[in-house]
Amino acid sequence: MRARLRPARSEDAAMKAAVVVAPGRLEIQDLPAPEPGDYQVLCEHLFGAVCAGTDRHLISGELPLPGIEYPFVLGHETIGRVIAVGAKVRHFALGDLVTRTGYPASDGLMAFWGGFTGQGLATDALAMRDDGLPEADWQPHLVNRTLPPETDPAAATMMITWRETYSYIARLGVGAGSRVAILGSGGNGFSFLVMARALGAETVVMVGNPHWTGLAARAGASGFVDYRGDVAAGLAGACASGYDLILDAVGRSGALEQTIDQLAADGKVALYGIDDLRERMGYLQALSERGIATHGPGEYSEAEAHDAVLDLLAAGKLDASIWFDPARPTALTRFPEAIEAIDARRSLKALIQLSG
Repeated sequence: MRARLRPARSEDAAMKAAVVVAPGRLEIQDLPAPEPGDYQVLCEHLFGAVCAGTDRHLISGELPLPGIEYPFVLGHETIGRVIAVGAKVRHFALGDLVTRTGYPASDGLMAFWGGFTGQGLATDALAMRDDGLPEADWQPHLVNRTLPPETDPAAATMMITWRETYSYIARLGVGAGSRVAILGSGGNGFSFLVMARALGAETVVMVGNPHWTGLAARAGASGFVDYRGDVAAGLAGACASGYDLILDAVGRSGALEQTIDQLAADGKVALYGIDDLRERMGYLQALSERGIATHGPGEYSEAEAHDAVLDLLAAGKLDASIWFDPARPTALTRFPEAIEAIDARRSLKALIQLSG
């Protein structure tokens, strides 16, 4: 379904958006505001987080997934505040903070969720479900959930990453006493580290760039192994009894091969990252044929983890400042500076201010 867009008016003209017009070319453009349908709410976008993996791959044209068309509006980690409510909405109200809001696709302009805009939409999936609409129409919008009113909307941009990684690692059975090796020291790798600890893992060792060794210790890592060295020896030294789970948060060729001998009996191998997706899926298949339990990308439900992650946030177990400084966002009009900060390893992710 294509979006209904209000004609650009004086108050709409300042609505900026990050638009990838072609591989390697991102522009800040003016877009008209979307108009909410009966089951939708219009939101003022407050903050969005730059995903160091997906967003950068989308900008460069290197995301290994089909169906990416240009131009498109970027951003899938945005928090919005409800400013208008559709006639059939029953689970959102004016002023609510909502996760995963975005700008919809329209003729000639696609949206990869479209979060880096001044305004966007959220959908009342539960109202659509209860009114008997087809599941395919509402199921993708279960990620639009409200947050407690006292939530810091800047820090809450991490909810998307936190929910994905919590669901993924919880489904793998991580809990009290688990021994986990995480391959990758990017934003997702750190989220898996934090979630493993929150679920009670006894040992969590990260394999990554040594630049992040100190931050990993702060986040709860019990060991850190330089990916450029003898990874197998490093993992063995950090946990001689082997690992119940080896989780590849990046998905590059050759990474799992360096670690597989450290897998404990009945241990699991999980591939979350998709950098070299096709080749890595072939390797997972080979491991499965050897009798090793494997899990691939996408084996999670972001929506199912919402309440559990809110509980962890309320308990003080989640700290967005591990990934970025919530008090120092980058303006949308200076978006390239946010990418540069990630590339320079000044932060794991970047926070974008979208209004105000």
